[in-house]
Amino acid sequence: MKRLVVLLYLCCLAAVAQAADSRGLPDFADLVEKYGNTVVNISTTQVVRQKRGVMPFPFDEDDPLFDFFRRFGPSGPFGQGQPGGAVPREFESKSLGSGFIISSDGYVLTNAHVVDQADEITVRLTDKREFRAKVIGADKRTDVALIKIEASNLPAVRFGDPAGLRVGEWVVAIGSPFGFDNSVTAGIVSAKGRSLPQENYVPFIQTDVAINPGNSGGPLFNMKGEVVGINSQIYSRSGGYQGIAFAIPIDVAMDIQGQLRASGKVSRGRIGVVIQEVTKELADSFGLAKPAGAIVNAVEPGGPAEKAGVEAGDVILRFDGKAVGASSDLPRLVGATRPGSRVSLQVWRKGAARDLTLTVAEMPADDKADGKAAKKGKAVEPQVNRLGLVVSELSAEQRRELKVAGGLLVEDVRGAAARSELRPGDIILALISKGVTSELRSTEQFSRLLAQFDKGANVTLLIRRGDMQTFVTVKGLNGGN
Repeated sequence: MKRLVVLLYLCCLAAVAQAADSRGLPDFADLVEKYGNTVVNISTTQVVRQKRGVMPFPFDEDDPLFDFFRRFGPSGPFGQGQPGGAVPREFESKSLGSGFIISSDGYVLTNAHVVDQADEITVRLTDKREFRAKVIGADKRTDVALIKIEASNLPAVRFGDPAGLRVGEWVVAIGSPFGFDNSVTAGIVSAKGRSLPQENYVPFIQTDVAINPGNSGGPLFNMKGEVVGINSQIYSRSGGYQGIAFAIPIDVAMDIQGQLRASGKVSRGRIGVVIQEVTKELADSFGLAKPAGAIVNAVEPGGPAEKAGVEAGDVILRFDGKAVGASSDLPRLVGATRPGSRVSLQVWRKGAARDLTLTVAEMPADDKADGKAAKKGKAVEPQVNRLGLVVSELSAEQRRELKVAGGLLVEDVRGAAARSELRPGDIILALISKGVTSELRSTEQFSRLLAQFDKGANVTLLIRRGDMQTFVTVKGLNGGN
């Protein structure tokens, strides 16, 4: 009898524990049922013109499928292309993403990279209705885009406060991974305020929610059904989900969309400094109590910081009354400040804090970051020089930012240059031949210099890539241009 009582007691404890566990697990069904219809599928089409050689299928030479299709593709051996030997010079590239409705009159938020350079954008709702969309504006620096469809009485999301998110709380993503519409995944907030390389303006929300290609631009919900972020990036060595995903906080995205809706572009502040992180060793060297702030490595001549009295070697501790905990904080604070604003700046110099006043300037507009310009008339074929390069001259602002007197920007690499180490985005500073170095200032000058070489000659160029300079030799010129 005693043994029976003990067994009954243990069973009761197990039942209680199971009930407690079931109560502790979140239920996402109501959230999805109520707000799932605010999420849309976005498909885009872009006409891509061949840039390198002849390729009858849309795979880059570095793609694992390139060699397979080269040998076994339905169009025959590589180089044969379509029947009769006709090789298409352009093809349609299609991609998928997600988005969500922010107003009942058809405004939709998504990622800039989802709609970047798209010739046609189609938005499909959960009720299977499809609409052509137009880009109101896009900002590559934050990866936020605002698009519009002609519809009314649409269901719209509610917005939450990302600042109120707690690390460890549950969040839900809805999107179209690999084209599977309205797929729901869930996880927790892994961290807040994450800084990513080359992403200076977004304090990302890190989650372990399953995010895959096609989820980009979709919403991240809290358990109240409020959107707290836009799913934007994943960290992956395979190209698929590996437990680390990043979302743009919705307050950042809404500020961007407000500017895009008002003017089609985003205005950001700048102060003209080059900075680096304060390590523990540097903090000790500078006499700081803890590693915080941003060390100024260089000050732009004539820029806002120089006019305010900022010097190389200063450590910026506060900007406009806000603490600079890490160097990554400063670009966000400055970028979010309206140009023309007069702000306070606290710097650490020679063992003491100093207060300065600074007028914020405006960051130059990045034409490529503000969405695709409207097409007018027939596209102009870019001029290709004898090396097979499409180059353009640097603007005064670009030269100032790069601290170079001249140079040409490589926009495309073709012909002989495609076999070299040159890449789009490189800056060509000089041409070297027979011990003579010619600094490059214009495209016309570059073409004149190339015209002096015989066909098949080798040309050595001094290029800048990022912060590094290197020499690249292009073997064999094209014929006369």
